[in-house]
Amino acid sequence: MKLLVLVSIALSALPAVWAQGKIWDQCGGKTWTGSTSCVSGATCVYSNEYYSQCIPSTAAPSATTTSTSRSSSSSIPGTGSSTSSAPATSGTSGTKYWFSFGDSYTATGFSVTGTQPSTSNPFGNPAYPGTNTCGNNAPNWINYAATTLNTTFVKVYNHAYSGAVIDTKLVAGFGSGIKSLTDQTNDFLNYEVQGKAYYPGWTAADSLFSVWIGINDIGSTYSNSGSRPAFNTQLLNRYFELVTSMYNAGARNFLFLTVPPVDRSPLMLGNSASARSAEKTVILDYNSQLKTLAASFASSHPDVTYQVYDTQTIFTTVLDRPSSYGLKDATSYGSGSDVAWCNTYHPSPAFHLQIAKDLAPLIKGKYI
Repeated sequence: MKLLVLVSIALSALPAVWAQGKIWDQCGGKTWTGSTSCVSGATCVYSNEYYSQCIPSTAAPSATTTSTSRSSSSSIPGTGSSTSSAPATSGTSGTKYWFSFGDSYTATGFSVTGTQPSTSNPFGNPAYPGTNTCGNNAPNWINYAATTLNTTFVKVYNHAYSGAVIDTKLVAGFGSGIKSLTDQTNDFLNYEVQGKAYYPGWTAADSLFSVWIGINDIGSTYSNSGSRPAFNTQLLNRYFELVTSMYNAGARNFLFLTVPPVDRSPLMLGNSASARSAEKTVILDYNSQLKTLAASFASSHPDVTYQVYDTQTIFTTVLDRPSSYGLKDATSYGSGSDVAWCNTYHPSPAFHLQIAKDLAPLIKGKYI
């Protein structure tokens, strides 16, 4: 989908009750009756036919350049299939289906029994871009990847849930009602596979399954006694049991995302250097094991294609050079367009845009 920058409408032409849209506000789309202009420093950018948004001018995606430069180590092409383990370079026709699983870094508030994704509403529910820890009108990486950086239409079934861990039998949850990766997978199996009530018609060829989880598992346990690598193995064995359940239901194309360096978040910077070092060590071990198990899973399932996207690369790049991405520094947080974090632990929409731009080329053309 090519990006179209909408021409700003002169403020004098708008009804007096319409104020210019603030950064990240909606500024257009089907049935939209609010302002179609943005405050100074933002541009109204078309995402899809039902949604345009006020994007900071320094962060607005280019119509011709959709990704930042990326180290070759930021992704690890799968070897499960010699013909399609690397991302496709040309698109295929028809609707695509993206089933995503994870925590608050991906969540948009989707309910599996609510309004379903459609051609006019690719995320289903709630209203785009959904709800996450940055607010009700703050897109994250999957919003951008699926509706702004895509080249084909994709319906997104985003099961990710804020506060999620892999399995509450291994790591205590943060409260009742928070859906773990286990719960999310069960929702998929109980509602969205062939023969179930909300099966949308996906096939192995036109669907992508992404998993980004582990942040909360590690954040809750990195300082515990006992062998942390051994516990990571327990976590990831359960992780791939759930991935195998998806495979058994027909999933064949997988995107696995590593745990980012949350040891550099404002929250963790308030802790001791030794605590940050301990968490970093556990994160790196988890990521190493994830890559190994992903390769092993693909090896034992020859019809699988997969990617491991290493979030460490883009996070480190942005945090080391924030000004290159329109951010004032690596630690400020809030609702501003030039902050890296929206709160002490979650990347801002501007940061999420950079993640999406870096990741999208891995799946563009075949899955988005």
